[in-house]
Amino acid sequence: MATRSVRRFVTLAVASSAILLAGCVVAPVGPYYGYDGEVVQVPPPAPQAEYYGAPPVVGQVWIGGFWGWRGGRHVWIGGHWDSPRPGHHWVPHAWVRQGPGWRQRPGYWERR
Repeated sequence: MATRSVRRFVTLAVASSAILLAGCVVAPVGPYYGYDGEVVQVPPPAPQAEYYGAPPVVGQVWIGGFWGWRGGRHVWIGGHWDSPRPGHHWVPHAWVRQGPGWRQRPGYWERR
């Protein structure tokens, strides 16, 4: 009789642990689209043409690629699909003149 109780307890403990641990999901970190704010002396090249096709999920919007600054040179960061924020629209990345150089203004979601 005691063995049956122990077996039942262990079964319930394992089942409960499985249910509780199912909610513990570690989501991978997405690609970095940020910018460290450095003023550079080299103007960015013209944007690259990107073919992006249909969205993988209905309602997603295309966030176009941009020229980032990595390792002392311009590097193309490809665009990606993203879910729009309710009541917002995407303002794309842009390079703006700052004194004798250029500073990147990161893209962002702006309230309409």
